[in-house]
Order: sequence, then structure tokens, then C-alpha cells
Amino acid sequence: MNLYIRFFDDERVVTSTDEALEFISTFQGFTVTPEFEADFRQYAEGEVAYPKRYKVKSRIYFIVIKTTAATLQEFKANGKHATTAKDDGPAPVLLKPKDIIEQRLNQERPGWYEGFIMFKRVVFVPETGKYDYIDTSFSALTKAWSPMDCYNRLVDYARSRADIDERSQFPSPRGKNFKYEYIGLKPISEMNI
Repeated sequence: MNLYIRFFDDERVVTSTDEALEFISTFQGFTVTPEFEADFRQYAEGEVAYPKRYKVKSRIYFIVIKTTAATLQEFKANGKHATTAKDDGPAPVLLKPKDIIEQRLNQERPGWYEGFIMFKRVVFVPETGKYDYIDTSFSALTKAWSPMDCYNRLVDYARSRADIDERSQFPSPRGKNFKYEYIGLKPISEMNI
């Protein structure tokens, strides 16, 4: 297993732990200590396949990735597919966190949802004669086809209310200001709310 090492724009694929330590010792502001060397050798020569980062100083790190690529060009050409520790066939398709959230939101699961949004509500402040954005929470029990449908119903209802200004800002369904819980298909009279 080879190692890809990157520190800012300085990057290299090395074939041995000693070659890696020699390259790391050239990093400005980093000293190869016996403790670091022992930890690095344990990672480089061990079975662990995940990437690892080491701290140089506050907010500055370098990264080490195990790879089957022999050269830097091969590593870059293969991308993430070259970082698997075992060759068990084709590499799995890696979804980005954004895509995973999108899949969960659009997964059809008809029933009752308890939805919650935190939005910026436009409110007139009489003391200043100006409008201000105030964090406002809104929750409701909705019957929906999916979490995304639950979100749309919450926002549509809030926008339709006469006491909520049309300039109010609603959160993204992918953000932390929208939460939901699937309650089930039971009739509302049977629910423990």
C-alpha cells in the first residue's frame, strides 16, 4: 500500500514509510518527533484504510491517504477509487452528504409527520419605525407523502397566514432549521401527542 501525502500545494505519492517520513520532515513548522514517528508508522503499516490528518499548528494540518496508486498522476486520475485498502471489485459509489439528505427528504413514506421549522419572520418595530427579522418557530402535525412534502405543507401554510409578512425568510429543507418526525399511518385520534 502506498501513501498519498498533501501539505497545502506540496503533495506526493510515496511507496514506503521511511520515504513518507523524509517528505514530512521537509514541511515548514513541523518537527518529526519520536512519538509522531511511532504513531505514523502504526497508521502507515497497519490495516486501517481511512485517511488521517496530522496537526502542524493551530488550524494547519497535512493529510495522509492510503492508496494503490503508484504515482501522483495515477492517484489524481483514479480519484477516490484509488483509496480502497482491499481490491474487492469495483469501488462503491460514494454519495455526498447533500445527496444523502436529498434522498431522505424525497423518500416516499405516506403518513403523519410532526414538522418543525425555524424561520426569519419580518416584524414591525414601533420604537424604531422599521422592520426587523425575528427568529420564529412553527410546528404542526401534517399528513404528507414524504419529509419534503411535510416541509412544503408547513411553509405553504405559514406563507398563507395574514399575520406573516411575505418578506419572511424560510429555511432550506436540508438545513438544521427544519426537523421532522414520522409518526405513522394511524388515525389522528389514536396518536399519543
